Amino acid sequence: MTRPTNRDEEERRRLMGREEGRTIAIKSVEKGMENVLRIPNRFLSVCSNPRLDLLLQIFKGIEMAESKTLRKPIFTKVDQLRPGTSGHTVTIKVVNTKMVLQKGRPDGPQVRQIRIAESLVGDETGMIIFTARNEQVDFMKEGATLTLRNAKIDMFKGSMRLAVDKWGRVEVAEPDSFKVKEDNNLSLIEYELINIVEE
Repeated sequence: MTRPTNRDEEERRRLMGREEGRTIAIKSVEKGMENVLRIPNRFLSVCSNPRLDLLLQIFKGIEMAESKTLRKPIFTKVDQLRPGTSGHTVTIKVVNTKMVLQKGRPDGPQVRQIRIAESLVGDETGMIIFTARNEQVDFMKEGATLTLRNAKIDMFKGSMRLAVDKWGRVEVAEPDSFKVKEDNNLSLIEYELINIVEE
């Protein structure tokens, strides 16, 4: 076993004796709060700890992400929706809703409800079936105007279904005066996957 040299011992004392540190502030946009993390310089000056390096990179990434400006969403009309696409922001009106599945699931000390409803929604260009899950079912009241953010198209038995997963959001929008075009139901169109063999 090697003994530390005088130079190593001096460096250790110098680092341990420092009182000041770097303060990293993380602002949470949704919560409107500011969380502050104070890391002493004795940990920052010698970056031999890979976990600390990773932590600092994460904080730098958060600071950079907060400095970027948010871009405005591009709204899509229902008749522009295509199979396999995602990232849609759509303003729709609920025509009707039908509960498909509702059951309780024991999940630890609490009983968790699983609810799935199919709602016929649309705008002035057409209609499509929206699959609402759990809390989303509460928004699906007949005549309600909603904005679906980061919506995607799922395929079910060859037809399109609009859905919002955990990366999207269902929001109540201002009541709009548009009338839903009921003669253009995109969920009634059946799609079939065809393999093309190139010669």
